[in-house]
Amino acid sequence: MVTETALRNFANQPDSHFGMNSLKFPHRFFFAIVLIASCVITTGALAQNFAKSVVVTEQVRAELVVQAPDGVGAGQTVWVGLQLTHQPEWHTYWKNPGDSGLPTTLQWTLPAGVTAGEIAWPLPKKIPIGDLANYGFEGTVLLPVPLSITPAFKPSLLNSALEIKLKASWLVCRLECVPQDGEFVLQVPVRGSTALNSAAFAASLQAQPTALEGDSRMEIDGNQLKLTVPGLPPALRGQQLEFFPETPELIDPAPAWSQQWTQLASGDVWTASVPLSRLRSESPALLPLVLVADINGQRQGVRVQARLLGNWPPIVSLAKTTSPVRAEPAPALTSNRGAPTAPAISVGLWVALLGALLGGMILNLMPCVFPVLAIKVMSFTRHANDRRGHRVSALAYSAGVVLSFVALGALLIGLRSAGEQLGWGFQLQSPAVVAALAVLFTVIGLNLAGLFEFGRFLPNAVLSLEAKNPAVNAFLSGVLAVAIASPCTAPFMGASLGLALALPPLQALLIFMTLGIGMALPYLAAGLVPAVARWLPRPGAWMDTFRRAMAFPMFATVVWLLWVLGQQSGIDGAAALLALLVSLSMVLWSLTLKGHSRFITATISIASLVLLTGAIGQNVVKMAEASPTTSASRWQPWAPGRVEQVLATGAPVFVDFTAAWCVTCQYNEKTTLVNPEVLADFTANKVTLLRADWTRRDPAISAALAQLGRNGVPVYVLYQNGQTPVVLSEILSVQEVRAMLAKLKSS
Repeated sequence: MVTETALRNFANQPDSHFGMNSLKFPHRFFFAIVLIASCVITTGALAQNFAKSVVVTEQVRAELVVQAPDGVGAGQTVWVGLQLTHQPEWHTYWKNPGDSGLPTTLQWTLPAGVTAGEIAWPLPKKIPIGDLANYGFEGTVLLPVPLSITPAFKPSLLNSALEIKLKASWLVCRLECVPQDGEFVLQVPVRGSTALNSAAFAASLQAQPTALEGDSRMEIDGNQLKLTVPGLPPALRGQQLEFFPETPELIDPAPAWSQQWTQLASGDVWTASVPLSRLRSESPALLPLVLVADINGQRQGVRVQARLLGNWPPIVSLAKTTSPVRAEPAPALTSNRGAPTAPAISVGLWVALLGALLGGMILNLMPCVFPVLAIKVMSFTRHANDRRGHRVSALAYSAGVVLSFVALGALLIGLRSAGEQLGWGFQLQSPAVVAALAVLFTVIGLNLAGLFEFGRFLPNAVLSLEAKNPAVNAFLSGVLAVAIASPCTAPFMGASLGLALALPPLQALLIFMTLGIGMALPYLAAGLVPAVARWLPRPGAWMDTFRRAMAFPMFATVVWLLWVLGQQSGIDGAAALLALLVSLSMVLWSLTLKGHSRFITATISIASLVLLTGAIGQNVVKMAEASPTTSASRWQPWAPGRVEQVLATGAPVFVDFTAAWCVTCQYNEKTTLVNPEVLADFTANKVTLLRADWTRRDPAISAALAQLGRNGVPVYVLYQNGQTPVVLSEILSVQEVRAMLAKLKSS
């Protein structure tokens, strides 16, 4: 132990002894530089650790905090928590958000031997918004979670600390809602004491509801839930209590409800009658609920579990009450979706198959399929004088299209069965897939432009195999066509795809197969019907010019993919991909050179390509953290519960479900939805415009689309209070939107 006297003696040492005073000027200067550098590095490390544990947005300051006063040892419990500090008038949600909203979710990454428990939710408060009510938190709230340390936890010798990683997601709302998330990292010393946030944890744990044992009961009386809770603590007896069920979508939080106290020989009993939700989706036999009282400005609560007496009434199917009415002719499909009887499902399936066939055929005319027309036309014209080759090419191309649709459908169904919220075009929600397609189309475009021939890079064995099996090229053309067409939703496709994911897997795959047949049908007819084949132009010198001209649609597709990537991962990701494409083009060009210059140029360009590929891995594959924003000020961002909040004010709502990778969406937005007459009609009818951007994966948007019977974009919906949502056609016209708004005005 260094005593005060020893320190004083050390400070007073003469120059002949070791000490700072004993250092000559050069040594003293050097020593000071080392000390300053150490301080800077330490301060930087502390600042970096602080930055990793705090995320600040315009609405919320989120911080990962820890309470480990006795360090981290086997058998101990370490408390961690996400502390949310809201700006005034903003709130986040409890485990049951109420009428709308989403609870905060925490995903932990912990070392072996450390497990996380559930969130110890503090007492919520009721937040009324118009005719709705939510359950949540305002001001500052801490969501504590216990970490159990087992003997299996072995800290490393180099880093004697417990590393805690958290990925948190929360929805913060005022009148508008903003989904947000953050990633946090915290280092907790194993042998030290961490107790800086002890007051916050003590306050949060004090705000927990206490568990109450007893014979609490609930009964169903018409559309009312009757509750009986005996044995409440003396502090709560006779008080007006707030009621928070942990099961969502069970009661209507906003309407008035009744409660009273009854004196019995066994003690005071609290009873209440609460209106059931007409959208009830659960029938719990045991209902956990929280009762809260405000006693002299201090909120106290208990958690009880009410046992059901009797039976729940059957849950009313919402298919008939919430199925959207389409503004395009598909009445049989919409009316039969969700019908409970087998014959109705059969009729719905046949209508869905017909819609899939027509939608697949129309898909060939969608803008997103235009770039692959060059490959299709070139494939058929090569076999114009070879009837057998023409038929084989058509059949192989059709097989590629149909099998690709079936494979894509099987993957989509499998992922959704595993719990993923995905929809049609889900693969282009991945920046990695978008970047890979951009590389593929750049290579195809350079090939069509005549920069290189694949035959120069392929071994003779592969070339001879290709010559013996020309159907392989046609098959791969079909696969490529589906890869590009899959983000698009043609007319009649939306309803069919929406029904497909509600059917058994085999019936759903039948719809996907019919989509493929519809898309391949025109080219299959050209290969099998001589009269159709005669319409095709004959081979000639024009084919070389046509081939080179078709390179430009490929490059235009690359521009579109770069724009999509920029929407997903920012300008840095798009710039990195563009640099990679330039380097890739240089590699392909260098391989066409001759002599020593070929090897030198190829080496430099390949090295650049490798370095840029690493940049792509860092900047493109990792999606940007920022939430997508809406460019047009007239449009507001969609968020869960936002539609209900606006409807509560009496205003109608028009929602544009869109994505940057959906060409049809962009066409509609750049034509119909910016038309001055359409915008004037929206303003005259006081319609609130919301845009749900599905460019990146968003389970909340996927769920909203599923409620509308859709699983892909574009989808355009008009919501009105007390009326069934109206879903417009995928390809919007000015006349259609204005006609819809005219009906709104007349009603």
